[in-house]
Amino acid sequence: MSSLYISRSLEPVLKKAASEFPAVVLTGPRQSGKTTLLQHLFGSRYRYVSLEPPDVRAAATEDPRGFLELYPSPVIFDEVQYVPDLFPYIKEKIDAERARKGQYLLTGSQHLLLTEKVAESLAGRAAMLRLFPLSRREAEGRPRLGFVWERKRPSSSWSSHAFAELWRGFLRGGYPELAAQPNRDVSLWHASYIQTYLERDVRSIRQIGDLTQYQGFLRVLAARSAQLVNLSDVARDLGVAVNTIKAWLSVLEATYQVIVLRPYFANVGKRLVKTPKVYFTDVGTLCYLAGLKDPEHAISGPMGGAIMETAVLSEIVRTLTHRGIDPQVYFWRTMAGTEVDFVVETGAGLIPIEVKLSATPRLAMGGAIKTFQGDMKSAAMPGYVVHPGDIRLPLGPGATALPFADL
Repeated sequence: MSSLYISRSLEPVLKKAASEFPAVVLTGPRQSGKTTLLQHLFGSRYRYVSLEPPDVRAAATEDPRGFLELYPSPVIFDEVQYVPDLFPYIKEKIDAERARKGQYLLTGSQHLLLTEKVAESLAGRAAMLRLFPLSRREAEGRPRLGFVWERKRPSSSWSSHAFAELWRGFLRGGYPELAAQPNRDVSLWHASYIQTYLERDVRSIRQIGDLTQYQGFLRVLAARSAQLVNLSDVARDLGVAVNTIKAWLSVLEATYQVIVLRPYFANVGKRLVKTPKVYFTDVGTLCYLAGLKDPEHAISGPMGGAIMETAVLSEIVRTLTHRGIDPQVYFWRTMAGTEVDFVVETGAGLIPIEVKLSATPRLAMGGAIKTFQGDMKSAAMPGYVVHPGDIRLPLGPGATALPFADL
């Protein structure tokens, strides 16, 4: 574990949850920093136990009551998805001292299983929070920075991001280990991450006989990132049944490896497209699966737009999730083909966001945003065209060209 600790936006939310609930369940993808964060905030007062080693797992499974006596609260149980049968016994312990807050801090990297177990055993007793890899704000040491539409006045870029530097950052992605150790070989790290993910998470969720075929599925999905995904086409490409592809996609979603983005519906008398889009949660994972190793290929190759969109979506989803909020993000597309990449639903209204690969903003780039605002009337807020350059520019009323670094 690196000695360099990177401050996370979730810290105040996590402390508050531990002061209000007997248990806190922190989920998120493998290696997103869950253990580091809990040990940083609570390590001096809480005992730490990983349930991943087979002997510890066996002890917890064979004699759960004895195991909880051996490790009394306050305690951090890491990778709790390995011993789902422990939940009813944790409930028993909590109920014996129901008023005592912050007894158990539990982490896991499998969303569906944990949500199910928490709903069964710990309903009303546990706060559920999620931690993704680092947002750009966190990586740059400004974890509390709001979005551009939340700020009273525009903040200048934290630093002028050279074009190539920005893309080098996309290739690395947001996993804390890569941020803390800038000299790590990026491709090697991602290769090892995917391997560990396949062997530990995928295998344990459902019997996927052929991991090579599943790995092929990841690459096919990466190639279709940010597009409307037709699962029948993917199934045909891989020579497997559509139901298999659906099951595999649900595994990816359950282990936080992808975000399935659904279309925004509002009754405006138009038929809107119903097919979802799939994005990888981490832009570095996407670049690795697409076989990209240097910024030049990433920028100029066919995946450039998808990489840029993935970076923007990931920043929005991470920033909101790390406030303890469930992000409401969609895309918008009419049958005529007009499309807005992202629509963020906020208390104030709908924020339309377009993502462009060109660092030279032009007036025409705001066209789809204007169409969206025309259709959504008062529900639509001013929109943004996010690009990789460093120019901030009005694109007519209701749309602003915005550098990625200013988002």
